[in-house]
Amino acid sequence: MKKKRNSVLKKLFLCSVLMILVGFLFQPLFKNLNFGLDLQGGFEVLYQVKSIDGKKANSAMVNGTYKVISKRIDGLGVSEPEITIEGDDKIRVGLAGVTDPETARNTLGRVASLTFRDTSDNLLMDSTVLRSGGAKVSQDANGLPAVALSVADKDKFYKVTKRISESTDPKIVIWLDFEDGVDTYTSESASCGNMKSSRCLSAATVSQGFASDVIIQGNFTKEEAEELVNSLNSGSLPTKLEEISSKTVGASFGANSLEKTFTAGVVGIILIIVVLISLYRFSGLIASVGVILYTFFTFLIFWLFGGVLTLPGIAAVVMGIGMAVDANVINFSRIRDELEKGTKLRMAYKEGNKHSFMSIFDSNFTTFIVAIILFILGESSVRGFATMLMISIFTTMMVMVVFVRWLLKQFVETGYFDDKLNFFIGYKKKEKKEKKLDFIHHRTWFYAVSVLVIVVGVISLLTQGLKLGIDFKGGTSITLKTEQNLTEASVKQDIKDLNYELSSIERLNDDGIQIKIEDSLTKSEVLKTEEYFKDKYQAQTDIGVISNLVKKELIKNAIVSLLLASLGMILYISFRFKFSYAVGAILALLHDAIFIVILFSLLRLEVTSIFIAAILTIIGYSINDTIVTYDRIRENCKTMYKDRLKKKEDLIDVINTSLKQTLGRSIITTLTTLIPVVSLIFLGSHEIFNFNIALLFGLISGVYSSIFIASQVVYDLEKKSIGKPKKKRWYEEDKGPEEKKVKGVNA
Repeated sequence: MKKKRNSVLKKLFLCSVLMILVGFLFQPLFKNLNFGLDLQGGFEVLYQVKSIDGKKANSAMVNGTYKVISKRIDGLGVSEPEITIEGDDKIRVGLAGVTDPETARNTLGRVASLTFRDTSDNLLMDSTVLRSGGAKVSQDANGLPAVALSVADKDKFYKVTKRISESTDPKIVIWLDFEDGVDTYTSESASCGNMKSSRCLSAATVSQGFASDVIIQGNFTKEEAEELVNSLNSGSLPTKLEEISSKTVGASFGANSLEKTFTAGVVGIILIIVVLISLYRFSGLIASVGVILYTFFTFLIFWLFGGVLTLPGIAAVVMGIGMAVDANVINFSRIRDELEKGTKLRMAYKEGNKHSFMSIFDSNFTTFIVAIILFILGESSVRGFATMLMISIFTTMMVMVVFVRWLLKQFVETGYFDDKLNFFIGYKKKEKKEKKLDFIHHRTWFYAVSVLVIVVGVISLLTQGLKLGIDFKGGTSITLKTEQNLTEASVKQDIKDLNYELSSIERLNDDGIQIKIEDSLTKSEVLKTEEYFKDKYQAQTDIGVISNLVKKELIKNAIVSLLLASLGMILYISFRFKFSYAVGAILALLHDAIFIVILFSLLRLEVTSIFIAAILTIIGYSINDTIVTYDRIRENCKTMYKDRLKKKEDLIDVINTSLKQTLGRSIITTLTTLIPVVSLIFLGSHEIFNFNIALLFGLISGVYSSIFIASQVVYDLEKKSIGKPKKKRWYEEDKGPEEKKVKGVNA
């Protein structure tokens, strides 16, 4: 026994060393993450790329404009900018940490300007002399890389090149975004051609007048020639940028949000660890090691991918802890089930792991489907949430399923816990009492409760509708924070003085004031508003603008996201189970989604773009519960009736038994997931308050629908087929007709 105890102590010591190492590395890792503008302040803008001639911008124009913007951002000196092409003709730019949004906006928003000048900086020609996008990589007479220019105005090009060839300094200097009074060839001649440090692209010697296409040759490498081509083409693009949404966040707003959300996350994790240890004793302690490792490796993978951490991203990590814990709860519940049968600990551990794996995999995979759809169709903050959710799912499988199981196995194999089952996993042998829980016969009452809630909600929606945020109706959000005592009356007067139409005004918990106006402010109006509140109240402002175009795109993507998520789950559940199971799951999920919409209508909570992420997250969690129950129903059909249900009572027995077996797990999982949600509600940032409220009530609705709706629908759909021959699925092998057994002949 002493030898076994020493073995346990050695392994615990190694676990302690691992935790100390993780704790030592976590702080520098977190500090080195790239924080989004909502966590460190900055500027974000969404541009629509338009053709100057009024036609729709093609992909070449959009890609060329993307390169121009990238080059301009390099000149701003912003570290880790986010530049993404969204849809066919939009470019989103996020500049976290930028201290001068006005300069950044002016620099990014102007059209790329390509000019040809002499060495005294006099303008000779502009980009209209070239064909749009006509520059190409070519070769000179010696086969070396060169740049070919396609000339559109040959007469003008001939006159200019002829005159320059006869001058005392026969050079034409090509500039991108030349600024009078700032750029001169004299000061930049040494760096001309170095496109990373100078806007002087090339200084070409002209030997004669040219009335045709020309080649710029020099000592180019292939990469240098390609870069010059890209710069020339981007400068000659017939495009313009229209700002259709923007957001500015003060540095103090970002730091405050980061501090609050981080604190909420730490508190949530500590409370989860307390719950795990109180429920599962030693196994809960090992699961807590897994929770800490899960958190560390989730951030590590995110850092390795170069992700930009935002408030929704941190929320995804904290919420992902619920899924990570769920993997252990399912596993521990299965081990307890085996122990209840009288199985020895080692075998109970092995069988519990085997039976729980597919439940964990199925539930995580369906949530992964939701995350992929969010990533494809979501805008920047929702994409960040989806990215972190996908990483969380991967980390859950690797850490909580693979590593924690392996670690727990090391302790099981010492034999020390063979007669200490309560200490090991909180298991006590109890007298078996039949719990009279009938989930099927009372299903009409469950349906009635849900229908009643929906009817109340429909009345609310018809009478007062939803309180749509600017994401879904367009307009501008202005958040003010100042040391002065602002009153709502004075702010209303300020909005009136600025000639804006007030939509709503709300005082925030951190003494800030959030104003919503109907107007979608222009660049100049945003700057005017910032200056107005700064001069009058010394206020820091956080301004977000959504145009009508962005509103329509968000609404379309929200609808498509919900439809695709539902379709993906129907296909997967139909494949893994039956179509009737998929119908039950989808009805349960629609129940949860409708419940949250009703809640937001009744409580007059604002619906924003992150609300859609909340709905889809709830769907992901709800499907977790449902699939775990479905797995148990399928398993019990095999073990209790060998897949031969002969009457309705058999199916009732299977479903009731399965729900009773998974009820405790559903409650514990919901509890451990609610802990970080409640922590974020009370301690987190106000920017994701409504998101967390949606999760709080959505999780409660999700566990209700999983227990009282999904399986009951399966019963109603399956009861008619009880006793009938089982139909083979399309992928199941047809073994042909069975041989008839005749006594005395072949039997």
